[in-house]
Amino acid sequence: MTMKKSLFWTLAVVITLGSAVYQRMTGPTYPLKGKAALGGSEIRFELPRSAETTADAEVAVPAPTAVAGALDWRRFPTDDAWTRVPFVREGDRLVARLPKQPAAGKVAYRVTLTADGTDTSLTGDKPAVLRFKDPVPIWILVPHVLIIFAAMLFSTAAGLAALDRKRNPRRLVLWTVGLMFLGGFVLGPLMQKFAFGVAWSGFPFGTDLTDNKTLIAFLAWIVALVTGRGGRPARPFVIAASLVTLLVFLIPHSLLGSEYDYSKIGQGGNR
Repeated sequence: MTMKKSLFWTLAVVITLGSAVYQRMTGPTYPLKGKAALGGSEIRFELPRSAETTADAEVAVPAPTAVAGALDWRRFPTDDAWTRVPFVREGDRLVARLPKQPAAGKVAYRVTLTADGTDTSLTGDKPAVLRFKDPVPIWILVPHVLIIFAAMLFSTAAGLAALDRKRNPRRLVLWTVGLMFLGGFVLGPLMQKFAFGVAWSGFPFGTDLTDNKTLIAFLAWIVALVTGRGGRPARPFVIAASLVTLLVFLIPHSLLGSEYDYSKIGQGGNR
């Protein structure tokens, strides 16, 4: 029985949205969120793990007046000594700032709050790591995000169509290949170039998982495209490519991403 068109696309959208949200929320640049009991109050915090190179990165924690704190930071990954910065109260928030770094530069930092003589670490046993990036023009950012999402959507739809013997997924395969090429190999490198100064840092030039997973998914779809020449459905290859795409895009975004080599500039906080 053929799935109704409305149900077919609803299922494709739900699967795509679910994987996109999971990828985003598990990525190393997603804010570190949590809560802690301090000074008789529950504090809900959100610590940044991404910032732009245009200014120092603000770390702000809502806290009652009875709570004080400090932020310790150092460049990552280095053996620099930790630098302590006291939080300054601004209204109902404690605020400290991390000095801006070069594009792809990272800073490890720990947040410790004190109330009633007791110290509480908001970052736990391991420090949070924040990466700096140069600003990306909105005219590249928005199309890139929309087109990559569309590629994931058509990839999922093609896989679902291949499972249905009454549907031919060929047209969806063509859309997937075209969208993935435009989003991943045209706009993606432009994003990288603006943000980190390097257009491609995946195979064979580096280990960036975002670039490499895009390459793996695209190659899987090229195989599905070639095996479907002449309008053949090539169902096993389409299903495999759809599953490969789903799996690789579940890998957290920006994992093993561009990282500045601090050995170029030696000791110190900024450029």
